[in-house]
Amino acid sequence: MTRPHAQGHTDPTVQPVPASVVQQVDAADTTLHNPQWAVVSLGANLGNRLETLQGAVDALGDTPGIRVKAVSPVYETEPWGVEPGSQPAYFNAVAVVRTTLPPSSLLERAHAIEEAFHRIRDERWGPRTLDVDLVSYADVLSDDPALTLPHPRAHERAFVLAPWHDVAPDAELPGRGRIADLLRTVTREGVTAREDLELRLPE
Repeated sequence: MTRPHAQGHTDPTVQPVPASVVQQVDAADTTLHNPQWAVVSLGANLGNRLETLQGAVDALGDTPGIRVKAVSPVYETEPWGVEPGSQPAYFNAVAVVRTTLPPSSLLERAHAIEEAFHRIRDERWGPRTLDVDLVSYADVLSDDPALTLPHPRAHERAFVLAPWHDVAPDAELPGRGRIADLLRTVTREGVTAREDLELRLPE
């Protein structure tokens, strides 16, 4: 969990959610449609990176059917697959959510949030205004190219495993094992905790 933080930028496409809907979503934690735990990774290396990550967290929290239960510390990460120094470093974080949305709808919402922050997908290793990736959903295993679960590269990425471990040290990546064990098998080179930065839970 995180301590309070100053109000950040929010998803410009999201309208305020009526109180009645918020109450229903809160109730969904225990009563509606078998709510599930899911893990979402966030990354940005263009613009105001911290503000963008906070906006993504807020946008998730503004979505009926999603409650953000934990937000990790922020990590600064050197970009993958490119010449050193050719792109700004990423800020990365992980959000743990409780949701009544099915995986496909949660992924659609992730893409909508990316688009709201002007995500461009021109090149595989290009810079990103915002990445919102569905890392895992309950114990679901899927090799569907449209929705592979868990995320096919999460087990080898310290910038996913380290922040996830910070907020859920006993968590497991379905089909791969305990996060703590996976984290010991990957390098943390170029992945640095930014203790001076913080994301807040949605109000």
